[in-house]
Amino acid sequence: MPRVLLLHTGGTLGMAGGRPSALRPAAFFKTLKARVPELFQLADIELQLFSNLDSSEMQPELWQRMATHLHQQLPHFDGAVVTHGTDTLAYTASALSLMLRNPPCPVVLTGSQRPLGEVRSDARLNLIDAVLSALEGPREVTICFDSHLYRGNRARKVKVAEYDAFDSPNCPVLGTLGVDATFEPGLRAKGPFRLFEKLDPRVLLLKVYPGLDPALPLQLLPHVRGLILEAYGAGNFPIDPELGRSFMPLFTQARERGVPVVVVSQAHRNGVDLSLYESGAAALAQGVMGGADMTPSAALVKLMQGLAYHPRSPEALARFIQTPVAGELTVGRPTVEPPARGKRGSTRRTKAE
Repeated sequence: MPRVLLLHTGGTLGMAGGRPSALRPAAFFKTLKARVPELFQLADIELQLFSNLDSSEMQPELWQRMATHLHQQLPHFDGAVVTHGTDTLAYTASALSLMLRNPPCPVVLTGSQRPLGEVRSDARLNLIDAVLSALEGPREVTICFDSHLYRGNRARKVKVAEYDAFDSPNCPVLGTLGVDATFEPGLRAKGPFRLFEKLDPRVLLLKVYPGLDPALPLQLLPHVRGLILEAYGAGNFPIDPELGRSFMPLFTQARERGVPVVVVSQAHRNGVDLSLYESGAAALAQGVMGGADMTPSAALVKLMQGLAYHPRSPEALARFIQTPVAGELTVGRPTVEPPARGKRGSTRRTKAE
């Protein structure tokens, strides 16, 4: 039989309890064998315990340990399944996709909205689908949830209380597991299987909102090495100095301090194009980088990795951020609404409209 590694990290899938008491980590392996015996008909499954944590406790140091462990283990298996809590699942999938380059077999992350031991749990089907995806799916890091397979670094958690908890707005699904299971070929390996485990977690993820005083993140600049800015739309933020909340002083000081800034969009579909509006163009002039259609979680992890491997070369860091490594961004200009042309044929828009 094919061999599949099942690495348990924790999360709702392996928890016990429930209303009115709180969910808590439980003895996962014993419950797995009792509740999902079919798994062991699909493959020779080796169960390994990495951790037994609520996923809100997941940290970059654990990603490094997990990636190192998987790098050692994957050559001995035909596929791998990582069970994980849903809250930080997209972050971990993004991290593993960037740290495990050209894996020799599929690496599939899954979880559940209800614990495995509950009657109406979605954990049983998610586990079966994940093992099948690990045997037949594309050789990359993916998320299997609610009978769909998503590229790990393109997925977002979009629901809390429904079984279809994940979506991949800017990347088509890589697999559908209905009556029949169909899979896309996925990424093509470009080189040997390599581990890039270094991360610099000193990155701030900041969401733009009306009323945000840029003086607050300015106070944090001396304590961070990188900044991810979740901007409006195609990459917009206040720059009018007369209104008192312009982001330009933040960008200027970030450039002077050598703190790279990457802009991603709060919108789930399409991506950032800093050349469209005046605010984006002003940011570009200060060295701010557009993150195209990367999710905030993927951009965060990629900047952590870029800072670790290119600490002294802003040019190399910029190339790394804006070049796809594991399918995390769309090559070329992202799809956005076409701008209205001005009187002189300019394609740049202002925010006065």
